[in-house]
Amino acid sequence: MIFNFNAAEIFDVAIKIEENGKKFYDTAKGMVDDPEVKALFADLGEQEIGHKERFQSLKKQLPPEASSPTVFDAENELNAYLKMMADQHVFVSSESVDKQLAGVKDVKSALKLAIEFEKDSVIFFLTVQDATEGSKGKAFIGELVKEEQEHLRRLTMQLRKLG
Repeated sequence: MIFNFNAAEIFDVAIKIEENGKKFYDTAKGMVDDPEVKALFADLGEQEIGHKERFQSLKKQLPPEASSPTVFDAENELNAYLKMMADQHVFVSSESVDKQLAGVKDVKSALKLAIEFEKDSVIFFLTVQDATEGSKGKAFIGELVKEEQEHLRRLTMQLRKLG
């Protein structure tokens, strides 16, 4: 079954992901000694705040129909499907952030976890972009994907520097 999510539903999940991304970067920044990686994590954490604020702002601007169901869903399968997709994200909950951070042993493992977070974000946003109703929501998600891809590039370059 194919679902078309409304933009408001996608933004709710995305806001949570961005909050957890910020939490991850703030905590990981305190776990590493490398000044370049600390600065990178600090910058990416600030960008996560910006993403969250943009999601919240855009969600407020959406027309009322952007919060309406896009298909008849008597069994509430739409929400279950969306939750399942979001649950696959490495940082969908604060608990998962804490659990993942417990496995960070050094700067390389912190960078690898950050890369996994950004990859999951890109995959999630690309997946839901096509299923989102409304050109404004699709356009915003497209912008966000580009920013997350840039985060991924920066993290990968930093990991390569470390060898």
